[in-house]
Amino acid sequence: MINCVNKLGTISVGDSNPVRIMGILNTSPESFYKKSISITKQRIVDAVNKMEEEGADFIDVGGMSTAPYLSTMVSEKIEMARIVNAVKIIQHTTNLPISVDTCRAAVAKEALELGVDIINDVTGLKYDPFMPKIIEKYYPSLILCAYSKKIITGNQLLETRQLFKKSLEIAKSVKIPRTKIVLDPAIGFFRKKGKNSFFTKINSDWVKRDLLILENLRSIKLNMPLLVSVSNKSFIGKILKKENPSDRLAGSLAAEVVCVLNGANIIRTHNVAETKEAIRTAQKIS
Repeated sequence: MINCVNKLGTISVGDSNPVRIMGILNTSPESFYKKSISITKQRIVDAVNKMEEEGADFIDVGGMSTAPYLSTMVSEKIEMARIVNAVKIIQHTTNLPISVDTCRAAVAKEALELGVDIINDVTGLKYDPFMPKIIEKYYPSLILCAYSKKIITGNQLLETRQLFKKSLEIAKSVKIPRTKIVLDPAIGFFRKKGKNSFFTKINSDWVKRDLLILENLRSIKLNMPLLVSVSNKSFIGKILKKENPSDRLAGSLAAEVVCVLNGANIIRTHNVAETKEAIRTAQKIS
């Protein structure tokens, strides 16, 4: 079966399209990767310009860290203010499609009112009961992560597929076609315990879960484009025994290359230039 060609914002993804790069811009001081944080107007402008020059296809902006192992919950008002401020600056800096990383309907609504193209919901539309209605009204492209409010105890590949299917059903119920959706297997978001509501509880080893998913990306794609975000994440720290996320560049690039060779269509990364070069080289060799 041939992958359907989807669009994320204005950019075609999947099938025979090139692997796309999504650059990460965090406006939350509490984010785990400190180099990705841009708060002042000049820092945001500089970060966006740099990512565009380095070859990013999208800018993904977040206003609240959702790392499961951090106590990073902020009020909806704070997250909204950060997102709105950043989106306005980004829109005056670049024409690249903007993805907003939020699982709160009110925040998504404010961003969509500003003309944002994409909503990246780490809970796959399952956290905020008002999110589907907002999505229905504004009709954006979606990045839907695997997520469950219940503990996952079964086969992780099968369960991830099922979680994707449930999110796709929600999207379908509010008339968002599959051609406007990309799936994300939520690397780093399946844990035995955490400090917020944005991760999925499992009763098995979370590093093994992430590695299993990355080894078997094609088996979970559901004939959909797949976005993978592994940049500087904890499983790389575990493998390399690197506690500081800033020391995980080489591991990140290795993991991103493997993801692409295993079927990923979009790589979400803190390291746009390095990621793009690593992928280009790997594709020439493979």
